[in-house]
Amino acid sequence: MSAVANSEEQEKTLVEIIEDGTAIIDPNKYTNFVASPKSGAIATFAGTTRDTFEGKRVVELRYEAYVSMAIRRLKSICSSARSSWNLDSIAVAHRLGTVPVGETSVFVAVSAVHRADAMEACRYVIDEIKASVPIWKKEVYANGEVWKENSEFLERRLGLELEKHEHGYCCGRKVKVDDDEEKLTERKNE
Repeated sequence: MSAVANSEEQEKTLVEIIEDGTAIIDPNKYTNFVASPKSGAIATFAGTTRDTFEGKRVVELRYEAYVSMAIRRLKSICSSARSSWNLDSIAVAHRLGTVPVGETSVFVAVSAVHRADAMEACRYVIDEIKASVPIWKKEVYANGEVWKENSEFLERRLGLELEKHEHGYCCGRKVKVDDDEEKLTERKNE
């Protein structure tokens, strides 16, 4: 890629990790960033804190990150999306700290000439964020808390095949990772 093309790509990519625990994500900011007269489509994704998980009442989510590495990885994901689809602009924002029920923790906006490119790239970006960006999530329940791993991360990292459910990949297979590699291999082959 030429220096001019790389510079243009950087100008049309906005990546932010919001470290101020009181700041919220403004979807309009990111949607407006990607909007342009030559784009016929803008696809967005907003990940919000839901109020229940597996029958437990969720109070809030708490996010931590290795910020400099997360930003580098987010930029790399955006660059990969550009190499796969004909895109105009990409904007990604992720909050750190506490995210109460109903509020947005992650937002992705992608613009392109055609809707298929925008929609497919938007899905790719959020899936890659969940699978590979060093951002960690703790779910806080009314009666406890637990650090959560995304199913996308587990699939990629451990080579697991999780069961597909009506609402996506999750909860079908419970995995306990031992230090002993043989036990892990035996479990995967069962």
